[in-house]
Amino acid sequence: MLKLVLPKGSLEKATLELFEAADLRVRRDSVVTYRADIVDPRIDEVRILRPQEIPCYVAEGLFDLGITGRDWVEETASEVVSLGELHYSKATDNPVRIVVAVPADSPYEHVADLPQGVRVSSEYPQLTRRFFEEKGIDADIRLSYGATEAKVPDIVDCIVDITETGRALRAAGLKIIDTILLSYTELIANPASYGDPDKQHAMRQLQTLLEGVLEARGKVLVKLNVKAEQLDRVIDLLPAMKSPTVNELYAGAGYAVETVVPKATINVLIPALRDAGATDIIELPISKIVH
Repeated sequence: MLKLVLPKGSLEKATLELFEAADLRVRRDSVVTYRADIVDPRIDEVRILRPQEIPCYVAEGLFDLGITGRDWVEETASEVVSLGELHYSKATDNPVRIVVAVPADSPYEHVADLPQGVRVSSEYPQLTRRFFEEKGIDADIRLSYGATEAKVPDIVDCIVDITETGRALRAAGLKIIDTILLSYTELIANPASYGDPDKQHAMRQLQTLLEGVLEARGKVLVKLNVKAEQLDRVIDLLPAMKSPTVNELYAGAGYAVETVVPKATINVLIPALRDAGATDIIELPISKIVH
């Protein structure tokens, strides 16, 4: 039913892992193959292409559904429907930032400090042009094909580049003086395809699976038993998405309790639960959480 396009490059590995966890395994002959398939009745065709191109192809109707970054939607000014953010990137679940950076020893501390005619290198020429125009700065914008951070200060005065943590820019001797855009990975749709009730329903079902995987990341299910007189002490220790599930055990033997907790806190939580009187504590992985 749906023609799907997925990002190649820095987002590729994380995207394929997300689809695998969502039980939408992407199958292809090799890692350099651009055609793939997913055994799912809602998906007719899968391509893996550069994220820079995906918004245009989806807007043109070559694909019904795609995954790319908000940065490329903005750069290409593509008319697509955003089904929502998917909070993952190549290294973390944080957004990437499109930033303005200058040499660390530069006297410029803000974009407003930059002179008229400032030379700027960027892989986002349209986004950069609009940003500097809004700031009232006449900028000489030069398209970068990579290694953007290596072009200051000898070739250009500043750069507009993408960063997830800022480490690479700092390592290159640069400092950030402004942020143009926060960009999450997004699930985008062709407007005409989204207007088709059947296709829209299929898109939303796929979105449910993907978001369910992302929601479950970093969380585990904890199950335990506890005597009645110690129940309140145990409940007080448990963080919960809403509230813990509590069921009485057979013949008044106590209570069974279960809840979802952050994996990061489990090393402290389990011993504390044991100290509070919990027994038979079980930690279980979670594949998906669908609200």
